[in-house]
Amino acid sequence: MLKDLIEKHLLEVQKPSRYIGGEVGSVLKDKSKIDVRFAFCFPDTYDIGMSHIGMKILYSLTNERENYWCERCFAPGEDFEAIMRENGIPLYALESLDPIRDFDFIGFTMQYELSYTNVLNMLDLAGIPIFASERSQKLGQIVIAGGPCVCNPEPLADFFDLFILGEGEEVNLEVMDLYAEMKKQGASRDDFLRKAARIEGVYVPKFYHFTYKEDGTIDRVDVTDGAPATVHKRIIRDFDKVYYPENFVVPFTEIVQDRASVEVLRGCIRGCRFCQAGFIYRPFREKHTDTIYNEVKCLCENTGYDEVSLASLSTSDHSEIDPMLTKLLDYTVRERINMSLPSLRVDNFSESLLEKIKKVRKSGLTFAAEGGTQRLRDVINKNVSEDEIMNTCRIAFEGGYSSVKLYFMMGLPTETDEDIIGIAELANHIIDLYYSIENRPKGRGVQISISCATFVPKPFTPFQFEPQDTAEMIEHKQKLLLDSVKTKKIRVSYHNPDVSRLEVVLAKGDRRLCKAIYAAWKKGCKFDSWDEYFRFDKWQEAFEECGIDTSFYANRRFEYDEILPWDHLDYYVSKSFLVRENMTAHKAQTTPNCRLRCSGCGVNKKVGRECF
Repeated sequence: MLKDLIEKHLLEVQKPSRYIGGEVGSVLKDKSKIDVRFAFCFPDTYDIGMSHIGMKILYSLTNERENYWCERCFAPGEDFEAIMRENGIPLYALESLDPIRDFDFIGFTMQYELSYTNVLNMLDLAGIPIFASERSQKLGQIVIAGGPCVCNPEPLADFFDLFILGEGEEVNLEVMDLYAEMKKQGASRDDFLRKAARIEGVYVPKFYHFTYKEDGTIDRVDVTDGAPATVHKRIIRDFDKVYYPENFVVPFTEIVQDRASVEVLRGCIRGCRFCQAGFIYRPFREKHTDTIYNEVKCLCENTGYDEVSLASLSTSDHSEIDPMLTKLLDYTVRERINMSLPSLRVDNFSESLLEKIKKVRKSGLTFAAEGGTQRLRDVINKNVSEDEIMNTCRIAFEGGYSSVKLYFMMGLPTETDEDIIGIAELANHIIDLYYSIENRPKGRGVQISISCATFVPKPFTPFQFEPQDTAEMIEHKQKLLLDSVKTKKIRVSYHNPDVSRLEVVLAKGDRRLCKAIYAAWKKGCKFDSWDEYFRFDKWQEAFEECGIDTSFYANRRFEYDEILPWDHLDYYVSKSFLVRENMTAHKAQTTPNCRLRCSGCGVNKKVGRECF
C-alpha cells in the first residue's frame, strides 16, 4: 500500500509531519459515497501553504457537501521529493494518502509568479500530463487554478484546463456541480469545458487564440466554441454573510503563520497605483463587528489557538475599527489570546489605536512609506505626507516604542536620485524626532529599519503600462542609498532585483512564455521564490533558447491602446480608468480615497452597488 511506502521513509526527511496528514480538524470521508474529489494544491511547502487563508475557506466550504471531498496537497521538500522519485511514490493528498492523479479536480492556488515551476513539478510528480493538450478526453484530472496571479493566466495557459477569476466561494461549487452532472452523463473533457466556459468567472484558455503583430504585440484574440469574448471575475456581493469556516486544520508542526485568522474586510479604498491587490479585490466590503467577533471566538475555541490575526489589505480602514478592537480585546485579553493587527496605515494611526495595539503586540511597528519624497508618494497615490509619518512615529515613541520598520519601493515610475536620497533623509528625520521627545523610552537607542523592494508593475493597476528599471539602474540606486546612510541607527535591506525581473516578466507576459517556463523547469528550476533555489542563469538560458527577449515584457512601456495579454479578462476596473490614473501619476497628482470621492473606476457600477 502507498501508505506503508510513505511511512517507511518518513524518518529520513526533515519535518515528516508535513507528509502524513491526520491533523486535528482534517476531514476524512467514505470514498464510496463521494461524487467529486478535489485536490487543493498549494505550489509551495506545507509550512507556507497551511498559512494560506484561501485554502482554509475553500477546504471547509467544499467539505460541507457530503458528496464532495476536498483534500490538501503541497510541494514536497527537496529531500522527500528525491525519495518519492526514487521509490515511485506519486504526489498524494494528505487526507486519504491517495494519488492526486485519481482525483476529478487538481486545483492550484496561484499566489505568486515565482511558484509557476512548482506547478509543473507537482504535476510531473503526480503522473499527470503537464500540457493540457496531452490529457485524455476522458472526464477527470481537470487541472484548474485560481488566486491573484490568474488575473493574467496566459503564461500558464498551456498547462491548465480552466482558470477561476475572482473570488471562489460560489463559483468553485458551481463548477463542481456541473462536473458531477456531466460525469453521470458520460461526457468528455471538451464537453465539460465548453459548458464550464459559460459559467461567469470561468476562463478556458483553449478556446482563445492569439495572433501577434510583427513587433511582437498582440494583433487580436479569436474566441471559439461559444466561449464569451470577455470573461468577468466573480465577486461575493454580501461579504458580511459569506461562508467562513468554524474550524481550521491545526498542524502538528509549526507553520509560517501559526494562528487563527479572520478576514475582516475585502478590497481597499486607497487606490495606491502600484498595488494589484487593491484593484483586483475591489469593491471594498467589510464585515460587521459582531460577525468578526463571533468568528474570532468560534475559531479560537475550536482550534485552541492562542493567537488570532485580523486579515485584510488595510485593517485600520475598517469603518468600525475602534469599537471592533474594543469588543475583541474584551474577549482576547480575558482569554489570554494574542491578537495580530497587520496592514496598519500611517494616516489613520492614533494614540487610542496604539493603546489597543500595545495590549496585543509588543514588537516593533511597521509602516509602508513606499517613496522617499512627497513628490514620489504623490506619483504612486500613497496619500501619506511626511507630517503624518512623523506624527505616527511620535505617537509610537511616546508610547514606548524605540524601533520602526519602513517599507519602500525602488524603481518607481518617474523616480530620481533625489527620491532615493530622500529615503535616508526621512529616516534621519525620524531619528532626530526620537531624541527630541522627552518621554521617549529611557536607556534605549532608536533603530530604523529600511526594507527596499524593486518595483514590479502588475496587470490591472495604473502602472501596468510602465517599464521596470533595468538591473544597472537598480544597482545604481541601491549604492546611492547605502552611500546616503551615515549612521548605524539605520539598517537597509534589499530584495534581489533578479527575482523582481523574473516576476515582472511572468506577471506581464503572454502565452508565448509557456515554453520558457517549461524549459526552465526542465533545467531544474523550482522553488524560485527561495533564495537557496533561485537560479536566474537557468531562467536566462531558457528564455534565450525559446527566443524570448525578456526586456520586451520587463523594460518596455506598454501603449495605452495596445491589446494587453489580459484585456479579454474583466476584473471590473475599467482600462480607461487605469489610463487616466497613469496620466495623473505622471503629473504627480493624487486621487482621493473612495470614502472621500468616487474616482470612477467602474467597479461598483458593474456589480450594481452604490459608491460610498
